[in-house]
Amino acid sequence: VESQEGRLPDGDKGIDHLRDIFYPKGFDDKAIVALSGAHTVGGCKLERSGFEGYWTEEPLKFDNAYFKDMLSKEYASETTAKGCPQHRNAATGTIMLISDLALLSDPAFKGHVERYAADQSAYFADFSEAWVKLQENGCSDLRDSL
Repeated sequence: VESQEGRLPDGDKGIDHLRDIFYPKGFDDKAIVALSGAHTVGGCKLERSGFEGYWTEEPLKFDNAYFKDMLSKEYASETTAKGCPQHRNAATGTIMLISDLALLSDPAFKGHVERYAADQSAYFADFSEAWVKLQENGCSDLRDSL
């Protein structure tokens, strides 16, 4: 499923695609990994994205489980009923997309994954910074308070 006008990365693509989407918006590798960690909550719905499943065992809890799971679990390739490639952990049923596991294929990205898996506070701080930047991207004349 293609992202609408390049706003979000496609789940079936790798590192180069992530950088192609986020670099023009002013995000660096650390911010890309931090924002990817938002996958710790929620999941994919087949009818909406073509992918199916939850990234973590507690999809309503915002924490660093996404990074811990990525480093500690094994995922097997599968294709969804909509023909989209993804990876699933046999024991828990949780998933990772190609764009998720790609974070382990590049040393710059993997370093951030390892840091966030080990230090939830560092993840929260970096996510907060990247999230605010994402929300304010393209906006000017913003104030800190009303």
